[in-house]
Amino acid sequence: MGGTVAQRSAPTTFRVGLNPYGLTYTVGLQGWGTPRANPNAVGADGFIDIARAVGARCLELDSRWLLPLDATALSALRDRIASLGCAVIYSQGLTGEPGETLAGAVRVSRAIGAELIRLHLSPVLEGARAARGSGWRDIVEHARRTLVAEAPRAADAGLDIAIEDHQDFGSEELLGLATNAGPNVGIVLDTGNPFAVGEDPIAFVDRAAPRVRHVHLKDYRAQFTAEGYRLVRCPIGDGSAPLAEMATILAPHHASLTASIECGALEARHIRLFTPGWWTGYPPRDASELGTALGRLYAKRLDERDDYRTPWERDAPGDAIVAYERNDLDSSVHNLRALGWM
Repeated sequence: MGGTVAQRSAPTTFRVGLNPYGLTYTVGLQGWGTPRANPNAVGADGFIDIARAVGARCLELDSRWLLPLDATALSALRDRIASLGCAVIYSQGLTGEPGETLAGAVRVSRAIGAELIRLHLSPVLEGARAARGSGWRDIVEHARRTLVAEAPRAADAGLDIAIEDHQDFGSEELLGLATNAGPNVGIVLDTGNPFAVGEDPIAFVDRAAPRVRHVHLKDYRAQFTAEGYRLVRCPIGDGSAPLAEMATILAPHHASLTASIECGALEARHIRLFTPGWWTGYPPRDASELGTALGRLYAKRLDERDDYRTPWERDAPGDAIVAYERNDLDSSVHNLRALGWM
């Protein structure tokens, strides 16, 4: 995994590609197993076609597509990915089940030629730890135990694990978990998600840069409310995430990094950090850092009267949701090319 190289001054080269989480309706992950799922979803094969069309240099594949495949199907998938010249990343989350392992993740990752397992650690979103009560401590302990137990299995298979700031953990906590688990455990930097836990993105990268192993390119605009703010998806580069500044901080530590375009969820995330109870379970956060984060969000804010809802939230027809997701992707690619990242 990437280490500290203080002498580097050249910019990081980002191998920018795609994950499916900004295209969840298009590919069939939105409403998985429910009547609202897309009846015309393109699935994993269509997702790979989209990635190829935008010139992806990395490809992040969801475990729900991969775990059911047999050895023959996985081998065929590996050959298809190899023909694209993409780095491949296996992606899943912990379930919290007792005795959980990463045996399936390791098996599939090796079969498709992945070198990295991207892992989110909890089902918590919107920074809403307090809603879990004492169960939050159980979630943290389960993540800690699983990482300590499974990191050696991954290392023996030549794999790194990267744990994500998935609107649940801050940088300090992820660093603690990664350090405790071993040298092959790093961090996925989601560029928009620090806002969901009251952390400034630049402060996050300052703390975590040497341990970052993969990047999720995400951006948000905020709509302020009496309780806090809604984080509303937008094309990468149109929102509050300070992408160029983050890249500057990463540069001394990494010659190159994979980075997946992820245009955020189809549901706005309501971060209720103006309510005292929301902070239950969090370590202290410096007021000046929180103020900086709020300032970034305020500068690109939506008016409180604006309709923040996506077509999914408005229960629009399926073709309108697909068009919305594709427009966000195309705008993100345009913006990233303007930055020189693609």
